[in-house]
Amino acid sequence: MLGQNAQWVTSPGFAGPVGTYGSDSAPYVQLITEDFSTLSGADTADIAHFLCVLHGRHPGVVDHAATKTVDDAAREWLVQATDGFAAERAFLTKLTVAAGPISGVSVDDQSNAAVLGQRKALEMLSQSDRSGCAIGAAIGLAADWHHVRKILERIALRVGVEARASVLPNIEQSAALHSRLATTPMMERALNFGAEQLLNQHRGLWQLLEARRNTRLSR
Repeated sequence: MLGQNAQWVTSPGFAGPVGTYGSDSAPYVQLITEDFSTLSGADTADIAHFLCVLHGRHPGVVDHAATKTVDDAAREWLVQATDGFAAERAFLTKLTVAAGPISGVSVDDQSNAAVLGQRKALEMLSQSDRSGCAIGAAIGLAADWHHVRKILERIALRVGVEARASVLPNIEQSAALHSRLATTPMMERALNFGAEQLLNQHRGLWQLLEARRNTRLSR
């Protein structure tokens, strides 16, 4: 999976944020990729549930970005991404139900509150008035989701949910949009900032999920 990040090298300035902060660089994702069978039912329920908390609500990152972006170069990509993520939300919801409820890992489990805080941060990011920030976050989400979805597809297979093919823009399309929009250093910085902040939130989520798993294993 890590090798796919190399495709972003074709978009100057974007390979850094995705390679450094993307889900593929999270140790927990690397562990899952190496041996999915190590995940318990509680682990898979956690992943589905908290990803749904973060991205299962409408409007989401891409929807907000669509209202903040007037560049014609982004219009076709945004239409595809908006439709694509609507399908991903439906998939996440089905997966969350099938994976079952989560359980607390301590008497003072603040996991839900933490992820709700992340969701609020993403709402603010994707509604930023700084030109390029919102669409950068949307591009980062679309790119990283292809890696996230590989894990969701494995969970779907385990719990018996059909995983239809994603219709999100592919990595090359997202990289190409970044290149088209990054016409000035200021715009490129805003695009990269939006993507980096989105990816940071993803890494934070994987760290929380790993911590929950480790807590269960230590009992």
